[in-house]
Amino acid sequence: MNIISHRAQRTLARPAEITGIGYLTGRDIHLRFRPAPADTGVVFVRLDLGPQAHLPAHIDQVTGTQRRTTLGQPPLAVGLVEHVLAALAGLRIDNCLIELDAPEPPGLDGSAWGFVDVLRDAGLALQTGRRAVCTVDASVIVRDQQSTLALHPSTEPGLRISYLLDYGACSPIVRQRHTQEITPEAFANDVASCRTFLLEEEVAALRKQGLGARTKASDLLVFGAHGPIDNSLRYANEPARHKVLDLVGDLSLLGHDLSGHVVAYRTGHPHNAELVRQLHQKIKEGRPKGKRAA
Repeated sequence: MNIISHRAQRTLARPAEITGIGYLTGRDIHLRFRPAPADTGVVFVRLDLGPQAHLPAHIDQVTGTQRRTTLGQPPLAVGLVEHVLAALAGLRIDNCLIELDAPEPPGLDGSAWGFVDVLRDAGLALQTGRRAVCTVDASVIVRDQQSTLALHPSTEPGLRISYLLDYGACSPIVRQRHTQEITPEAFANDVASCRTFLLEEEVAALRKQGLGARTKASDLLVFGAHGPIDNSLRYANEPARHKVLDLVGDLSLLGHDLSGHVVAYRTGHPHNAELVRQLHQKIKEGRPKGKRAA
């Protein structure tokens, strides 16, 4: 990994709050974003466990990637963090304390839009600290039998993400793709409102596990045989756009900005986390001795 530039770090100008029902627990959850000093990073604070229950949003803290990204170990754990992290990363908010009173953020409508809305209303503040922008010399690829995720170097500055979604010819979710330049304006306008999606049979399986007890099909995108149930798409390729949203959130666990082209085919949170782990390892290997790893 090479550092190709730096930018000024940013935090919130003032606190921001939002409430909603948790998808996993079914609880009423209150979340508060608070400004944080330079070089703090993004840190979850489980106020229900005490004001010192801090959990950094970093790849070293990832403990689960099945259907969602989970940080930490119980009791100090937070699940389904990808949407709130995507909101912060998409707006380039680098330092923030996320106070919450449950082991998950509010689910809202399954997108990042509610978080983006309150964050933009709070305003942003530039800080004296610098944030590194990193790229790779050669492609870094994560693959299995059905999926491929890669970060390719680019001669153009900035991050681009392309996602190809393909669940097969018999799936009610049609084959689709989306490519997005990740800037604060583009993220807010083109990606942030795209919602979590599930198949009808997946919802039934989750309910058997005691999850989603207070969530209805109209609260997010549930696909039946003939398309979304009790809902409609915001974009023809909303599921592919949501996959880009998830990638923005998961990639933020690196703790640095990325420059290059991320290309994903049929991937999910396990692949995202593995790519970040490999990139983090490259950063550690490239640091001179005596320097603390990111």
